[in-house]
Amino acid sequence: MITIEAMEEMLDELACELPERFYEELNGGILLLPEARLSPEAINDDLYTLGEYHYSHSMGRYIAIYYGSFKALFGHLSPDELKVELRGTLRHEFTHHLESLAGEKDLEIEDERQLARYRYRAKLRKRLRARGEGSRP
Repeated sequence: MITIEAMEEMLDELACELPERFYEELNGGILLLPEARLSPEAINDDLYTLGEYHYSHSMGRYIAIYYGSFKALFGHLSPDELKVELRGTLRHEFTHHLESLAGEKDLEIEDERQLARYRYRAKLRKRLRARGEGSRP
């Protein structure tokens, strides 16, 4: 896994790919935080949060990216492969930002659908293990 400093440089490079207008009202910018963040939805400590879009009246708008989560999930990837994952996460969080500005919630709805699928698969795996059928999807 690359160092947090190298990932900061990579993140800065990826942020420069985005149009300047995407940064409107993103007063807190993009933060690369060192910790891993387990999702509150994690069932078996297997669901990490890679990034989050934050908006509050007191703190403003900002994007947080979790280096530790990337390390936990993608520490085995090459820098080029890691960059693909980081780009996808950054653009995902910017989509939340842009939708927030537009009063839309399409991506929030899709994220909730993905979490529902995750929960369903976790329950299914638990039932299969209880019946002795091994670990299937």
